[in-house]
Amino acid sequence: MPPALFFCISDHWGLMLNCYLQMTGKILSPEKLLGVREGLRAERKRLVFTNGVFDLLHVGHVRYLAAARALGDALVVAINSDRSVRELKGDGRPVINENERAEILAALRQVNYVTIFDNVSPRSLIAEVLPDVLVKGGDYGLDEIHGRAEVEAAGGKVVSLPFVEGASTSEIIERMKGSRPKTEDR
Repeated sequence: MPPALFFCISDHWGLMLNCYLQMTGKILSPEKLLGVREGLRAERKRLVFTNGVFDLLHVGHVRYLAAARALGDALVVAINSDRSVRELKGDGRPVINENERAEILAALRQVNYVTIFDNVSPRSLIAEVLPDVLVKGGDYGLDEIHGRAEVEAAGGKVVSLPFVEGASTSEIIERMKGSRPKTEDR
């Protein structure tokens, strides 16, 4: 938005615009993320990295991201591009496109940065970023976590956080189709 238009916006709209700019400023290209990583290293801040599709955000995602963020000073969430999601999950996914998924995640207080990667595996991005802590959900064993060897070789830590049973995007989609009954409240 051109600077001249800021004078025409009421305080309410100015606040909304400021919040939007702060949120979208958290969404970085992988290249810009590498620069941020260097800055965090220089400040001796611990970077936590996680990745996934994050399609249809649910309580399992929110709890997982809060726990991941608690493991360091900053949390980066790397999300699969739409193309890589289709390759992983099939033609019906993602439900929400990559830019909107990035924006939704960036709106969360516990998420400091979001980036989009176009590979099925995040291994090459993890090897470049070399976070202090690499985190995945408990539905992954430590030996299944992509990037584990690279992070541990650099002195980092790899953590598998507890999985929230019944909290799954695939289950939500099936319930929406009417093919599965709703599970009990968590």
